[in-house]
Amino acid sequence: MWDWEFAFSILPKIVVTLKITILATFAGFFLALVLGLILTIAYRSKFKPLSMCTKGFIQFIRSTPILVQLYFLFYVLPQYGLVLTPLVAGVIGLGVHYSTYLSEVYRSGIEAIPKGQWEVAKALNFKPWQVWLKIIIPQAIPPVVPVLGNYLITMFKETPILSAITLVEILQTAKIIGSQSFRYLEGFTIVGVLFLLLSYPSSLLIQRLEASLKKS
Repeated sequence: MWDWEFAFSILPKIVVTLKITILATFAGFFLALVLGLILTIAYRSKFKPLSMCTKGFIQFIRSTPILVQLYFLFYVLPQYGLVLTPLVAGVIGLGVHYSTYLSEVYRSGIEAIPKGQWEVAKALNFKPWQVWLKIIIPQAIPPVVPVLGNYLITMFKETPILSAITLVEILQTAKIIGSQSFRYLEGFTIVGVLFLLLSYPSSLLIQRLEASLKKS
């Protein structure tokens, strides 16, 4: 049976660890944004070995479970001298995994740019970095912002998987409380409600952003 007194007593403990969940989400997403753009540029490189290696890396990461990748970062790398904290391993794992998906988002935005833009840049003798920074990226990013936002929400909902590498975020906190009190209903329910309260308004904001971008 639901116990309101117990629920209110554990609520502060779970809310406190919410900052870990949010930190892991935004840090991982920032890494995914940067690495995803790098992967996109490398994938489109005319240097075939770089392009093929990038394609292989993207396919490998997307074809393997994120849980396996997290285990590798946290449990395997220390055997070779690289010890990562649960938070750092979680951020890297989320960032690398989702960067392969964001690279496809970037690529769709870039491929939507008319070929004439590239030809004009070549005719004006722009350097490659000038083409990307001044012409391509400013046009390619805005249309795909809503999709990037959806991936941010997806990543936020994926953070409970980090409890597998002992990161004490909100789900892990609920598990610990449950194992100590033998009451799981209140803790897991609170975690679900917190995810709903943060994810649903965010999805509405992204929908409004998408509508405003279409109008502009």
